[in-house]
Amino acid sequence: MREKTHIVKRVLPGSIAEELEIEAGDRLVSIDDAEIEDIFDYQFMIQDTYVELVLEKPDGEQWLLEVEKDYDEDLGLEFENGLMDEYRRCRNKCVFCFIDQMPPGMRDTLYFKDDDSRLSFLQGNYVTLTNMSEHDVDRICRYRLSPINISFHAMNPELRCKMLNNRFAGEALKKVDRLMEADIHMNGQIVLCKGLNDGKELEYSITRLMEYIPNLESVSVVPVGLTKYREGLYPLEPFGKEEAEAVIDLIEGFQRECYGKYGTHFVHASDEWYILAERELPEAERYDGYLQLENGVGMLRLLTDEFEEKMEEQVKKDGFPNTAPKGEIVMATGKLAYPYIQRMAERLMEACPGVKLMVYPITNFFFGEMITVSGLITGQDLLAQLQDKPLGRCLLLPENILRSGEDVFLDDYRLPELEKALQVPINIVKSSGNDFVDSVLAAVSR
Repeated sequence: MREKTHIVKRVLPGSIAEELEIEAGDRLVSIDDAEIEDIFDYQFMIQDTYVELVLEKPDGEQWLLEVEKDYDEDLGLEFENGLMDEYRRCRNKCVFCFIDQMPPGMRDTLYFKDDDSRLSFLQGNYVTLTNMSEHDVDRICRYRLSPINISFHAMNPELRCKMLNNRFAGEALKKVDRLMEADIHMNGQIVLCKGLNDGKELEYSITRLMEYIPNLESVSVVPVGLTKYREGLYPLEPFGKEEAEAVIDLIEGFQRECYGKYGTHFVHASDEWYILAERELPEAERYDGYLQLENGVGMLRLLTDEFEEKMEEQVKKDGFPNTAPKGEIVMATGKLAYPYIQRMAERLMEACPGVKLMVYPITNFFFGEMITVSGLITGQDLLAQLQDKPLGRCLLLPENILRSGEDVFLDDYRLPELEKALQVPINIVKSSGNDFVDSVLAAVSR
């Protein structure tokens, strides 16, 4: 038996695998007599119109299966390990690492630091390149995998080594040149730390990164997230209003330059900078198609624009229900988004007399008050801050407050527990302006 095999978790109904009588529990041994390193090998190897599979049944019997199919047609197999390999741990000790700022006693998975380039393509994770071997780079180039998301942080090699606490971090930047030569597309991020990679260093980093346009499609600049659990860690301070203004001015200067030269704004400040600087968010066009939404770049602009479009659409379509309020609807959100959600609530109540909507901003006492995003709100903070407040007929919570696809908060508190403790039905609202309007109107009409 080959050293590395892959256990089949599920066979999709009506698939080629089902026709071949492959079953859950079988092990995939090889494709075309080659061992499969991970999911990318598998996906690449099954593209051809003819492939030979070796399967091992639970009793040890091996089957050789000859498959004729359309080019790029999927076999219909899902594996117990979605990556088909072990996840790679981060080798850095970044001065700004959020995981190092986590409180003790949380579930083990929250302390796992990944720096696996394969997760960049599968899940959009950002990688530092320090954990990427030449073999990994070769495979990315050979398989034409794009885009890859890269955590640059600093283009000064010595500073990057200091920030990542890895003496190879500066040298790792040379891998970007190889990706560029292979025409691999990239996105980048810079976590900005006061007194380290801001000011002249940020200016230098953006100038150097512009050399990779158009393959490097975008770069986000986000402020470091600081929790209250920083004892023994590198001393970092939060940015203030004037510093946020300086960051925005620098970035917007580069945006004008990049747009004039390349037709793209390229570098983007996350929403937090504009809120901290008390400035209006940029118009939608300046986000270049929202390439950096997951980094909080343009999230609030997109939300408010979608909301306004939905409001106009509702007026043209059916108008708003003109019924007397059946009771108050309550929404809870993070302090970062609160002013925008509150404005949307007021606009909706003005347009629809049947809506009575109260919005509560939740302070993050669990991680510390400097953490203001809704995605890091815990069940216990919700309970503590809402239990003595009037909650009306229904409580609406944003979707990103829960673990993906589950009903669990970051602190392992469960949604049904919160619902029971608060004695109010809870509805989850997806992160779009459309869903905001639909969820509120649906709650009102009940």
